[in-house]
Amino acid sequence: MRRTARMLTGTALAVAAAGLATAPAYGGETGRLEVFPSTVVPGAGVTVNTAACGAAAAAAGDASAVGAGTFPLAPSAHENDAIGQFRVPPSAQPGTYEIVAQCAGGKQVTGDLMVTLTSAREQVQPRGLVKTGVGGALGTDPVQTAAGVAALAVAAAGGTWLLHRRARGDGI
Repeated sequence: MRRTARMLTGTALAVAAAGLATAPAYGGETGRLEVFPSTVVPGAGVTVNTAACGAAAAAAGDASAVGAGTFPLAPSAHENDAIGQFRVPPSAQPGTYEIVAQCAGGKQVTGDLMVTLTSAREQVQPRGLVKTGVGGALGTDPVQTAAGVAALAVAAAGGTWLLHRRARGDGI
């Protein structure tokens, strides 16, 4: 039992050491294409950048999966990134698309772009009136308002007269 445990522990350590040997010597991740914004609506502009191509390297981007075709990535002064832009066609269908950049040295990096019909960034505010049935039935026309007040006055006077006759016993 101990011999099996030692063999498994030794194998696990060997696999971990091999994984560390293939990891980059610095903390930055350079094998990735950053897509901003990562979720867009058809017709929107997209910016991509990567540090995988190095400080002076340019790259060729490919957004054919979404229908945008190819675009150039040029060296940027920001952290040795290569940066490029393209526009998602208005006819793009919702879904997730892979965007590819091929560095001048032959290295290829990819990133994902999600196309949706509605944007989370664009909040739609309600417009118009709320039809609750309360207030504003006649509008602000002064003639209609006066007619309404007169009708209420006549109704109140008539009701008072009828109640007065009933109280005296005259009947209706």
